[in-house]
Amino acid sequence: MRAIWKGAVSFGLVSVPVKLYSATESHDISFRQVHESDGGRIKYQRVCSIDGEEVPYSEIAKGYETEDGEMVILTDDDLAQLPSTSSREIAVEKFVPSSQIDPMLFEKSYYLEPEKTGAKPYALLRQALLEADRMAVVTVALRQRTSVAVLRVRDDVIVLQTMMWPDEIRKPDFSIETGEVKDSEVKMATMLVETLAGDFDPADFEDDYAEAVQEVVKAKIEGGEIKRTPTSTKTGGEVVDLLAALQRSVAAAKTARGESAPDEADDDEDEKPAKKSTTKKTAAKKAPAKKTAAKKAPAKKAAAKKAPAKKTAAKKAS
Repeated sequence: MRAIWKGAVSFGLVSVPVKLYSATESHDISFRQVHESDGGRIKYQRVCSIDGEEVPYSEIAKGYETEDGEMVILTDDDLAQLPSTSSREIAVEKFVPSSQIDPMLFEKSYYLEPEKTGAKPYALLRQALLEADRMAVVTVALRQRTSVAVLRVRDDVIVLQTMMWPDEIRKPDFSIETGEVKDSEVKMATMLVETLAGDFDPADFEDDYAEAVQEVVKAKIEGGEIKRTPTSTKTGGEVVDLLAALQRSVAAAKTARGESAPDEADDDEDEKPAKKSTTKKTAAKKAPAKKTAAKKAPAKKAAAKKAPAKKTAAKKAS
C-alpha cells in the first residue's frame, strides 16, 4: 500500500506521527459502452446545452446551481477565498462511547500506521481506546477541507473513519402504518430470530455476481469471441509477435550454421497446444515456417477439425 497522507495524531500533550492508508477498495464490476459491431469505445463530447457547441477544457468553469435553476459562475479568485486548511494534524476533540456513533455517519476508512518514533504513543492510544470502549472524535484536514472523523481499533490497528455531516443524513419522508401487532406474532418472530442467530463472518458471503461475470468473460475469451480494436491495451498480440520474432531469430542462426530451420519449427509446432483463432491467425501470417507444419503434421489436422476458426486461419496462411 502507498501512504496518501502524513501527519500526527495529537491528544493532550501527546503527539503520534502517523501515515494514512486507504483501508478499502471497490471490486465492483464495471462495463464500457462500445459499438456492438466492432467493439470500439463510445466517446462523449462536452457540448453546451444552450448553443450546442463543443466546449474545450480551457472554457469550462465551476458553476453553482440554485434551487430555482439559476447558475452562479465561480472564478478561481472566488474559490481561493474559500476557507481551506493544509494542517497535518489529527486533533482529538473528545472520547465518546462507541454506542453513540451511528454507523450511518461513517464514510471512508483509512489505516493509521505509526512512524518509528511514534510506535510507543501509538500503542498507548490503541490500548486506551480498547480498555475504555470508546472512539476518539477528531478533526482532520483531507483534500484541503476539514472533516470530522473517529479513531477506533480494528485488528490491533487504529482506523480513521471520516464521517458525514449531520445535515447530509436524509430523514425519511414517509410514515409506516403497521396496524395492531399481536403478542403471538411477536413471539413467533422472536423465535425465528433466535433460530437464525449467529456470529457475523464476512467470509460467509461472496460476490457471486462478479464471479459470474468473470466466468462468462473467460468462456468468451476461450471461445475466441473477442474484438481486437486498434486501441486494445492487452498484451496478447505483443506476446505472439515476440514469439514469432524469436523463432525467426533461431531460424536465421541455424541457417547461418548450415542447419535446417524448418524441422525445428515443425517440432515446436507439434509440441504446443492449439491456440485461439485470433492468435493463430496472427502467428500464421508472421511465421512462414509454420506453413510447412500445417501440411506435415497429422495432429494439426485433428486440431483443425475441432476448431473451425483455426481451419480458416490455416487456409488463409496457405
